[in-house]
Amino acid sequence: MAGLKSLIPILLMFAIFYFLLIRPQQKRQKSVREMQSSMKKGDKIVTIGGLHGTIESINDLIVVIRSNDGAKLTFDRNAIREVRNEA
Repeated sequence: MAGLKSLIPILLMFAIFYFLLIRPQQKRQKSVREMQSSMKKGDKIVTIGGLHGTIESINDLIVVIRSNDGAKLTFDRNAIREVRNEA
């Protein structure tokens, strides 16, 4: 009985960590994976470095981005932070 009482705080602390840290991180990772898998040519994007541009071509690993001045830059697909398709 005494051993069970000493385990309860540890289990409670694990549950708090799970719901406050681990689960939200898993949700963010899932949404990033979905966003990166749904990218297509013509999407306006922002890279993790802050570069804004339009997807010129895309494959499983690489994205070619056209910046506003017309330069074409090649990035890893994982370097895309968000897709911005403003109307």
